[in-house]
Amino acid sequence: MVLLIFAAFILAALSGLVYLLCRFHRFLLFDRWREYWQERKRWSWIVSSIPILALILYCVLDMVNGVVVTVNLVVIWLLADLIGWIAKKITKKTFRYYWAGIGAIVFSAAYLGSGWYFAHHVYETDYQIETEKELGMDQIRVVQISDSHIGATFDGDGFAKHMEKIQQTNPDLIVITGDYVDDDTTREDLVKCSTALGKMKTKYGIYYIYGNHDKGYFNTRDFNDDDIRSELKKNNVKILEDETVEIGDHIYLIGRKDRSEPEREDMQALTDGLDMTKYVIVLDHQPHDFDQQTEAGVDLVLCGHTHGGQMFPVGITGELTGANDKTYGQETRGKTNFIVNSGISDWAIDYKTGGAISEYGVIDIKKK
Repeated sequence: MVLLIFAAFILAALSGLVYLLCRFHRFLLFDRWREYWQERKRWSWIVSSIPILALILYCVLDMVNGVVVTVNLVVIWLLADLIGWIAKKITKKTFRYYWAGIGAIVFSAAYLGSGWYFAHHVYETDYQIETEKELGMDQIRVVQISDSHIGATFDGDGFAKHMEKIQQTNPDLIVITGDYVDDDTTREDLVKCSTALGKMKTKYGIYYIYGNHDKGYFNTRDFNDDDIRSELKKNNVKILEDETVEIGDHIYLIGRKDRSEPEREDMQALTDGLDMTKYVIVLDHQPHDFDQQTEAGVDLVLCGHTHGGQMFPVGITGELTGANDKTYGQETRGKTNFIVNSGISDWAIDYKTGGAISEYGVIDIKKK
């Protein structure tokens, strides 16, 4: 689904470049400049092509982000032109300046600029969850880290700084809900990040599940899955693959294989034989099994994968097509609480817009 959406973005970007060329050219036809450029038509188009060439260069150097910026600029400019056309019809005036174009550029800069900021600045999001079940303690603090995609918006040193900030929350338990690494991650950064995790101090340890990117898609990395396992193991990070562990005497932690794994167990099989009077936390990278998890009667499900929707309309498209049960935030179905974390980084894209942020979750579970 993501690849199909991105293919559509590329096609839209190519056709949109022609539209943008005409829009930039229109700036040269203001009253005071019109006569000058009409006598130099060839040069007027050459000058108008400068920002288009800049966009093309951006696409060549960074195809994903270049396409994202181009498509967003085209859509915003189309909407601005539509608003300008409506204003012209209502007022029955011809505006001296190309206000629609000016507005499109200013809004695009603010929209994409804020998107870059939210992608590169990691926030803490707090949740309070109550339960009638015994926890064996007054409360347990779980910190969720998801979708670091190491190498996308920060390297190994950047990840280590984020871990220092997370350590200040005094977590009892840290869970990593997938997409720890990506195809562009280097072995050096893998080692640095895993070492940073090894320095974390918790009461019950750190647990990790695989995401759809962790094992790689293009075989371009200078490390393999065995290296991931080795680095995490030497730093006391426990990997769960359709496995259950007990946290204290009253809590189960179930770590699922990613949905992309054809042999993964279903939710009912994972909970068969468990004492369901205990509090059950499930780690599941992709938010796509809410009905079965509710039916199984687990208490809390922690997911990632969606990046909070990343950019409009990816989140809405994911839910409408059934790819995801939820894009972001907390939801309760029956007695089961679900939290979808937007992740501390992104896959390839340097922007988070439409309300998405980069985050880690601090979840306090308390006895009611």
